[in-house]
Amino acid sequence: MDLVNHLNDRLLFAVPKKGRLYQQCLELLKGADIHFNRSNRLDIALCTNLPIALVFLPAADIPRFVGEGRVSLGITGQDQVAESNINVREIVDLGFGSCKLQVEVPENGEFSDARQLVGKSIVTSFTNLTEQYFRKLETEAAIGGAVNGDGKNPLKTVIKYVGGSVEAACALGIADAVVDLVESGETMRAAGLKAIETIFETSAVLIASQHPTHPDLLEIIASRIKGVIAAGKYVLCNYNCPREKLDVVINITPGRRAPTVSPLEDEDWVAVSSMVEKKRIAEVMDKLRATGAEDILVFNISNSRV
Repeated sequence: MDLVNHLNDRLLFAVPKKGRLYQQCLELLKGADIHFNRSNRLDIALCTNLPIALVFLPAADIPRFVGEGRVSLGITGQDQVAESNINVREIVDLGFGSCKLQVEVPENGEFSDARQLVGKSIVTSFTNLTEQYFRKLETEAAIGGAVNGDGKNPLKTVIKYVGGSVEAACALGIADAVVDLVESGETMRAAGLKAIETIFETSAVLIASQHPTHPDLLEIIASRIKGVIAAGKYVLCNYNCPREKLDVVINITPGRRAPTVSPLEDEDWVAVSSMVEKKRIAEVMDKLRATGAEDILVFNISNSRV
């Protein structure tokens, strides 16, 4: 990492070096027109078209590097930001890498409610979030407010840290339950576990230092990434409708700010163009058709600035 000391002329941008977010981060960078060549032996890659250096780090470390100002910009999970408890700016939810941090217990075991685990042994990679959760349960369970509100009393529940293969802890007899990230649930079920409570819902997020270097470039990159995310979330819907129905169709397709309305040669008709959420487009087209709109066309958006 000595190379970092010679990169004062570049904005440092931390991205996950592997794991569930890695490939989607690469696609996001490509969509934002950030070009780079990375050697397999290096965790730093210089961008070829912008004064940026990408620093490839474990996702769990990125909030600390950004929060301490070692790098100006980063992509990681919201769970890692919350776990680190470090002050960073969350710029935009990137909309991928969604999963849940859940309390898991043996499928055929005795526990069905997280409150039953108070005082038991829990294994996790997210010790801070897990401690906060079980401290809250212990406070709620205290009789007559016996637990102080300052959260300084010793925790009865035993929280143990394991960096990987958390789901094996119950089978190996070192925990009564685990707290782990669940995406599809396949790994959890394969380990004979079931989820009984969700502690935190998370997805990938773009974060920035409170005191970044090259703030103007940072805003440009953030704008590009927001544009890529919006382009993937929306489509452009164009259609013609009777002028008398304009108020009705605008309620159906209000757009991000407002739709574009243009007159046609036929003065009784107008053309409307509006951004619509991709996941709603079939329903929107049905509603437009029912109001008398015609020539309804939908176009994918390859990129945008929003």
